[in-house]
Amino acid sequence: MQSIPLVAVDAAALAQFCADAKASEASTPLFAAWVEQTQFKAAPQTFCLLPSHDVQHPIAAVLVGVAVNKQGVVDDVYCLSHLPFGLPEGRYHLAKKDEKGEAGLPATGLEISAALATLSVGLGSYKFNRYKKLSRAPALIDLTNTPESAQAQRLVDATTLTRDLINTPTEDMGPAHLAEAAEGIAEACGGEYREWVGDALLSANFPAVHAVGRASHRPPRVFEITWGNPAHPKIAIVGKGVCFDTGGLNMKGADGMRQMKKDMGGSAHALALAQLIMQAKLPVRLQMLVAAVENAVSGNAYRPGEIVSSRKGLKIEIGNTDAEGRVILADVLAYAAESEPALILDFATLTGAARVALGPELPAVFGNDEIWAAKFEAAAKSERDPIWRMPLWQPYQAMIDSSIGDVVNTGGAHAGAITAALFLQRFVPENQAWIHVDVFSWNMKNRAGRPEGGEAQSLRAAFQMIATQYYAK
Repeated sequence: MQSIPLVAVDAAALAQFCADAKASEASTPLFAAWVEQTQFKAAPQTFCLLPSHDVQHPIAAVLVGVAVNKQGVVDDVYCLSHLPFGLPEGRYHLAKKDEKGEAGLPATGLEISAALATLSVGLGSYKFNRYKKLSRAPALIDLTNTPESAQAQRLVDATTLTRDLINTPTEDMGPAHLAEAAEGIAEACGGEYREWVGDALLSANFPAVHAVGRASHRPPRVFEITWGNPAHPKIAIVGKGVCFDTGGLNMKGADGMRQMKKDMGGSAHALALAQLIMQAKLPVRLQMLVAAVENAVSGNAYRPGEIVSSRKGLKIEIGNTDAEGRVILADVLAYAAESEPALILDFATLTGAARVALGPELPAVFGNDEIWAAKFEAAAKSERDPIWRMPLWQPYQAMIDSSIGDVVNTGGAHAGAITAALFLQRFVPENQAWIHVDVFSWNMKNRAGRPEGGEAQSLRAAFQMIATQYYAK
């Protein structure tokens, strides 16, 4: 199968391409006329198929509109993501700047790094097809293999893992299924796996996890992956794994419950980040922890007004059973802190308040350590994987004080994302570096490289933060 060249252009490069085509002695003047006739302007997320005189191979090349930064470099993560399912099926490749090809292609076009191309094409090639057959295969785009592009492919794989776990309905992604996925990742990457299930959570001192998950016919569990040299700095990654959230006895309405299969999105992020760290062989001692439950309704469901014990010993008053994520995280955060890691990083689809404040695309980040928070923000900027830091406003601690316990799991009508983070902070020692990421884990609409459904948010940034701190030479 003939491979068709892809030529990346912005408005300036397109003008030069057309000028070179008009001046060519080969057949390329046709290209300039075609660009003018189709009114292609090289806008990002667009492309133009250039015709060939060869009826056996009617597409000579494809012009791909891209944007460049102030340094004239293409750095948009999604610059090529519209191509896999936008181009006709076939084989393509990124044209080198000096490539002319059999069709007399002008030696004009912008360079895109192999790593960026791999990431962009990979994100755009994703479709969740576990239950529905694809109507077509993505276009095959051949990319250059480099060490950087290999790491980019691992980022694609981790994003795919996150999306697949979130998109899978709860019937096929309950606590046991989630644990099975974790065990498979541990085995593939050389990690050690263990878990505590059902009433074993009580003897292992995870009472809050047990209280939230006991009403389901599928028992709650905590599972753990450990990996790496114990002498290396320890990193603890924690994920909220509420595989379905009815709201419990404070039951959600129909609209609020519709997408609650995604309430385990934090655990999907934790698993994907653990996979990235192990695959990259970073010089860290990794601990990955997930509390996996269904927040269900039955005769033994935990109730509003109850006092729930926690691993740390704090007594949690249940103001609302629909604020269950922070309750289960309390136990695993306390467990993670016991070994005094260099950093605890947790991911959770925790609050609607974070979405009200920042919308669905921007994860809210809270942290008690300025150095780590700054590194996370720097990594998010360099990876073009946005986050937004929110304040751990200590005066709001009063909102979660309980009159009959140590802390209540609801903070009233205001500052819901902040009071949720403050609740979690009570289960982290004061001198323990900790970052909390409140993610939506979902795309509400289809966009290039970001299909509707489950999504990895801040995953690339989190990996880059840790890799930069503990880079393996």
